[in-house]
Amino acid sequence: MDPDAVAKAFVEHYYSTFDSNRANLGNLYQENSMLTFEGQKIPGSANIVSKLTSLPFQQCQHSITTVDCQPSGPAGGMLVFVSGNLQLAGEQHALKFSQMFHLIPTPQGSFYVLNDIFRLNYA
Repeated sequence: MDPDAVAKAFVEHYYSTFDSNRANLGNLYQENSMLTFEGQKIPGSANIVSKLTSLPFQQCQHSITTVDCQPSGPAGGMLVFVSGNLQLAGEQHALKFSQMFHLIPTPQGSFYVLNDIFRLNYA
């Protein structure tokens, strides 16, 4: 398994799903998952999806600039760090963001998001 290829595939899947139908992100999280969104800690997949679907915009487009990953722990987890731009519908300027995912392997051979930290980057 090539960690860089897994990270790239995860990032493409996550952001294409986020941009098309955020509610479908729920299967990437589990009850022990946590999202920190702009400093607010949100535990559990149902609460995470509720937060993501209640954001004050309907349409957006993520444009990824960088994806970095590292192996994490003996169980085959991975840290994935993403930076990029977020274009909101009707807004002239894109917002810069950073996001970190801690991916944990599942018995079925895929990964779930244990930890997810999102921040907008203000210049």
